[in-house]
Amino acid sequence: MANSSNDKPLLGMAFAFATTIVGASASAATKYISSEVPLGSIVLIQFVVGLLVLSPWMYRQGLSGLASEHWQRHIIRGLAGFAGFCFFYLALQHIPLVDSSLLRHSAPLFVALVAYLWVGAKVPKSRWLPMIIGFLGIALILRPSSTVNVWHLAGLGSGLSLAISMVGTRLLSHDESSSKILFYYHIIALILSLPLALYTWQGIPAWAWPYLLYNSLSIFVAMWLYTKAYSYAKASVVSPIGYFSVVNAGILGWLIWDHLPDAIAFIGIAVVICAGLITVWQSAREEKQNAKLKARN
Repeated sequence: MANSSNDKPLLGMAFAFATTIVGASASAATKYISSEVPLGSIVLIQFVVGLLVLSPWMYRQGLSGLASEHWQRHIIRGLAGFAGFCFFYLALQHIPLVDSSLLRHSAPLFVALVAYLWVGAKVPKSRWLPMIIGFLGIALILRPSSTVNVWHLAGLGSGLSLAISMVGTRLLSHDESSSKILFYYHIIALILSLPLALYTWQGIPAWAWPYLLYNSLSIFVAMWLYTKAYSYAKASVVSPIGYFSVVNAGILGWLIWDHLPDAIAFIGIAVVICAGLITVWQSAREEKQNAKLKARN
């Protein structure tokens, strides 16, 4: 049984914010090598490295410790996570880092629908305000880009996939440890990525390996942080923090590829930050109110 302390929104958002920093740097590393390293190789090595990092935990658990009664949720979460990375890496190859990142982090717009269809969950009305504000910021950032094409749709597909993964992670966190969730995710994603890697395999240049390994380790750390975030807070609380990835990606895109947003895009970035701050304020207020109620009881 996983840790039962599933209602610590501020801690959950702290993990989520750390995820945005690590994830943005991993995305930049992937974009840098994407013209020389096939998508299948990037995905496969990413999950092989993740399993190697998890191997000491797997050894301590033994076969009995790896058993799970929630394999259906693990499969859905694994399929969604794998699809999300494939869509995201395809988008990275063809559109600016900030565009692909903001489309991936359109996930909060889908979370409410996914949660409703999956488990019939309803999102509190107060959560809609930061989601809508975040969406407006994303629209402002995306406006300066070139004509929307199929690669933008791939980026949007990564956002929908991420939303499914977010809800699945939250559901699993009630009964499974973070390490077990990551283990099943890596196993499922590795199985799915192997045929793709074999089909597209080609020699990897020596200069690309440090970036490839950095991406793989960073993705594992980001997924661990992301899983911890959803073990402490609801998807509707944590997911808007993902908007900060757009800001981080914009900064890296400017520093590395000289993709400097214009004035309207900068306004969009400010709006995205406001959406995250509203979420933090709402959650802090709710946490204080809940603490007062518990103290009275």
